[in-house]
Amino acid sequence: MADVRKVEEGLGNTPLIEEEEHNDHHHRKIIKAGKDDKVDNIIGDHYHNEKTEDPDKSVELKESEKQPLIVQKNKRVATLDVFRGLTIVIMILVDDAGGAYARIDHSPWNGCTLADFVMPFFLFIVGVAIALALKRIPKVGDTVKKIIIRTIKLLFWGILLQGGYSHAPDELVYGVDMKQIRWCGILQRIALAYLIVALIETATTKIRPTILGSGRFSIFSAYCWQWLGGFVVFLIYMITTFSLYVPDWSFELLEHHETKRYTVKCGMRGHLGPACNAVGYVDRQVWGINHLYSDPVWKRLKACSPESGPLRENAPSWCRAPFEPEGLLSSISAILSCTIGVHYGHVLIHFKGHAERLKHWISMGLVLLVVAIILHFTDAIPLNKQLYSFSYVCFTAGAAGIIFSGFYILIDVLGIRTPFLFLEWIGMNAMLVFVMAAQGIFAAFINGWYYGDEDNNLVNWIQVHVFNDVWKSERVGTLLYVIFAEITFWGVISGILHKLGIYWKL
Repeated sequence: MADVRKVEEGLGNTPLIEEEEHNDHHHRKIIKAGKDDKVDNIIGDHYHNEKTEDPDKSVELKESEKQPLIVQKNKRVATLDVFRGLTIVIMILVDDAGGAYARIDHSPWNGCTLADFVMPFFLFIVGVAIALALKRIPKVGDTVKKIIIRTIKLLFWGILLQGGYSHAPDELVYGVDMKQIRWCGILQRIALAYLIVALIETATTKIRPTILGSGRFSIFSAYCWQWLGGFVVFLIYMITTFSLYVPDWSFELLEHHETKRYTVKCGMRGHLGPACNAVGYVDRQVWGINHLYSDPVWKRLKACSPESGPLRENAPSWCRAPFEPEGLLSSISAILSCTIGVHYGHVLIHFKGHAERLKHWISMGLVLLVVAIILHFTDAIPLNKQLYSFSYVCFTAGAAGIIFSGFYILIDVLGIRTPFLFLEWIGMNAMLVFVMAAQGIFAAFINGWYYGDEDNNLVNWIQVHVFNDVWKSERVGTLLYVIFAEITFWGVISGILHKLGIYWKL
């Protein structure tokens, strides 16, 4: 019997266990790379398997004595890496340049800007990766355990980075008052969506089809439990949003060394404005108002401040109130973004032709966009990231589907991969770039080495003297600093780490 060698994978760090039964010999050959761990890394790895015949197994033996060994050669889905890298780049751009260019920053309330695509794009990517990673599940119990462990890791990092403990990169301090710790955030929302969608995918593994039926909608019926889960999520969100009674509420703020109490008058149902929506009410009841995000983007509304300046003296009381943009009810709605991503992954698995995949992806993306536009412009359900409205789910998921299809055409169909290597490298080490760049941990480390004064550090010196002074504009300088000193820098670092085979995975 010919030797069975380890299969070389795209990264060499995600395992592969493939069992091939030979009917005439009644034995099993196992090809194993790494440890038995097929659960996808949330912001990390994903693989798509294509059957290829191993040429080394073609030993000069009689046909009657040997069956050809068919192995699974794992190939990274470059399109998904590139899309993930693009999302990370957009996040860095809007976070660090959004203050200078308000049009790319989060919409104060209704509407959708460049920054508002980041969260749903991440969830869409997570969904696609779940479908690929859980394509085959050797042991359901082990997979469930790994899903729960990874969820806990995401929650831990989310609270650590966005709960208030880290003051990076501006302040050289750390620590948070537990009376005011923020429990919600980006990674926490991803953790919830991942947990629910991955568990549904795992629980339905025994009824998962290997071959689709001939019907046009067979891909939907084959994964009806996933869509049923999405429908339940939709019902919970819609019923709560439009039927929950929101009473008057109050909050306290420390102003000029005095505690001042404000009251917001509500007493209504189905309100989709900043003051009296059910999303905010649920978070105030569940988490407590002191544990919500203290600087919501609605403060840039004209009712609160002129031209995004200080609050008006006669601004409504809710303008000063905290609001959680990654709260509980809105995160339940966000599970739909992940569910749609899982569907795109299922299409990638079952549809083998480029044209067939693209036809389904693009048509679904266009339908979602049309539904969102109708809901928004009829004022039935406006696009709103803060509430994670259903129209917002459809609009951003549709956009994600179209962009994903575009990358697929360029990279997988036309073979144009080199121009996107920069984004691919970032996407392959997305967790590292998210923590170090988007959350400012690396910049905080550099800021810790200052000369005489905390503001006299290398980061500030580069931004002021290399960019702002040269271009004689703080806005332009800020934008160029973000592009070259942050995005380009971390793209190069990610490329070097990729060449060294170093990746940060949860």
